[in-house]
Amino acid sequence: MKTYKPTSKSRRQMTNVNYSHVLTKSRPTKSLTYGFRRSVGRNSAGRITMRHKGGGHKRLFRDVDFLYDKKEIPAKIKSVEYDPNRSAFIGLSVYKDGEKRYVVLPKSIKPGDSFIVSAKAPLSPGNRLPLRNIPLGTFVYNIEIKPNGGAKIGRSAGIFAQVVANADGYSNLRMPSTEIRKINENCWASVGTVSNEEHHLENYGKAGKSRWKGIRPTVRGTAMNPVDHPYGGGEGRQGRGTKRPKTMWGKVTGGRKTRGPKKYSNIFIISRRKTGKNK
Repeated sequence: MKTYKPTSKSRRQMTNVNYSHVLTKSRPTKSLTYGFRRSVGRNSAGRITMRHKGGGHKRLFRDVDFLYDKKEIPAKIKSVEYDPNRSAFIGLSVYKDGEKRYVVLPKSIKPGDSFIVSAKAPLSPGNRLPLRNIPLGTFVYNIEIKPNGGAKIGRSAGIFAQVVANADGYSNLRMPSTEIRKINENCWASVGTVSNEEHHLENYGKAGKSRWKGIRPTVRGTAMNPVDHPYGGGEGRQGRGTKRPKTMWGKVTGGRKTRGPKKYSNIFIISRRKTGKNK
């Protein structure tokens, strides 16, 4: 991690990932980028559906490949790059037939290394195989939920899932949340751990950097008026005054399970994630 001399109050606490030791290219490949407009927490009618989002620096979208439909063709990593739209590092992969694609990089890969998408690929970081061919205990990322559906699970910085069992046409994976879940053994996954594992140690140091990232302020409920929040009102500092913690709209947040009893994927969950003190 990169620290700074305390030349200001914000610099004293600020820490960053030392990109100069990791990244090899500062500008993205033009053919794999395009402009886009972020939703900033609004729906199609312009109404806020997710609070605390908005503003932020303008971003260029990198077209990252999560489908990995070029099988049996080796690819070489040409560069390690920063992507403002995700926490992990991305790399420019050049396939043997000349095609270029961006991919999410694993932890230990560097320019010049190669990977392949193949059912018979060796178990080295970046290689992609069906779950049925991955031995128990292996760390995987970029995991499909449905065969040929593209990587959906395990794409954030420093994240991995672990293969804990293979039986009855399914692979059991221990997710980053500690949940153990069954996934079709014909789904594909990449071997390794996602890059930029120090991302969670980053300290913005000041409120302004959150605004650059597109994160708007979060106001405490107890600081509001009674009309705005169940915790609002009172002279001086007050307790919440309700038996259970609630949202602004009165929905209970502590201790109540929120997963729908008819959710399609309930049958695939072997062990629920651990929460609170049990975690």
